[in-house]
Amino acid sequence: MTTRVGSTTDPRSRVDGLGWVSRAVFPDDRVGLTVGGALPAGHQAVARYAVVPSVARARFLVPLGSPRAGAASLLAYNALRPPKVRALRAVLGGLARFGQVGLAPFPTLTVSVPAGASAAELLLTERLAADLGGAPLLAACGVRPPDPNAKPTLQLFTADGRPRGYAKIGWNDATRALVTAEAVALRALRAVTGVPDHPTPPGLLTETAWADQVVAVIEPLPPGVRGVPVDDPPRIAALLAVARRGGPAGTPRPLAGSTFLTRLAGLADRAAAAEPAGARAVAAVSALGRRHGDTRVEFGHWHGDWVPWNLGWHAGQLVAWDWEHSGPDVPVGFDLAHDAFQRALVLRGESADAAASAVDGHLGRHGDRLGLDAAQRRLVADAYLVEMWLRTWRLADAGAGWNAALHPALLDVIEKRHSG
Repeated sequence: MTTRVGSTTDPRSRVDGLGWVSRAVFPDDRVGLTVGGALPAGHQAVARYAVVPSVARARFLVPLGSPRAGAASLLAYNALRPPKVRALRAVLGGLARFGQVGLAPFPTLTVSVPAGASAAELLLTERLAADLGGAPLLAACGVRPPDPNAKPTLQLFTADGRPRGYAKIGWNDATRALVTAEAVALRALRAVTGVPDHPTPPGLLTETAWADQVVAVIEPLPPGVRGVPVDDPPRIAALLAVARRGGPAGTPRPLAGSTFLTRLAGLADRAAAAEPAGARAVAAVSALGRRHGDTRVEFGHWHGDWVPWNLGWHAGQLVAWDWEHSGPDVPVGFDLAHDAFQRALVLRGESADAAASAVDGHLGRHGDRLGLDAAQRRLVADAYLVEMWLRTWRLADAGAGWNAALHPALLDVIEKRHSG
């Protein structure tokens, strides 16, 4: 790498969310970023962003140069956002319609490149515009606190404000794996188009490796999509369609000897080799096999993060996004378990123990509609909790850090269940 050309106004030197996002979106040191300062010598400006509401408290980078694109970046899909965020974005979107004049109270971030340099070589937005057909694109980006498990996402718009795609940036081992997994899932889901009851996934527009990052561009959601209520009841037909990919029910097989249990054991062994707590995971997988090995259950796919905030409605059809944890060959019922667990943990702020109890209750109320008897419901709940701890470890091992709500509390919950 060459020496970074930006001055002391370059936000990439910051340790907050603006610094984190800037380093991910503009990783090449030859690109100049300045806020309120002169351009680096020999540079030409190629893009400008309003930093909203301030450099110290940045929440949005709104593209300047096209009022319609700037407004769209704040107003598109606003119905999916919480009421307070929706109201703020509506006000800002109104200002953005007046272009740089309307957003003048906010600091301006100027992006520059050396004169004569190829913008497509240095700037991700230019590279993606070329990959998506060559029409110029403007990018907006939300700013959030640094999070090793989060992916900076560029909202891509044409100059007339039409959404073109969402570019998810995998910048460390954990997020590169998640972006790659979602791309794999969306490619596979092309085959389920039109399958009755299967939720509509967004399409995968392109994926690329760029500047030691993995980038996947996901198709925009339908403009009129509306979120499902957070207390929405489980949609069993959709869950079964996801699990079976629109095919018939699979033949139940015993947990013992299944590729699912073998995969869990392999992950637990890897965890034990890397992390002291991994030995407890090895014991948990062994206990799972002893307790439920003879129980037969149907195996299938799962969305992997089936929660109300990843679901919406459009034209009478359920829409589902964020497939980055999707995978095959898990006990049917995992998405139902995950829905209950995350509603308790995230929406209600409950403990891992209470969230596990919510899984039991959800499966008890709705599991029979998935064809699960009492023994199968217990298997699904116990196996899901082990799967979730191993996911937590896998992300931590890849650089995302531990989820304090799940480690070590979830291991304690699993051990208590197996000893009961």
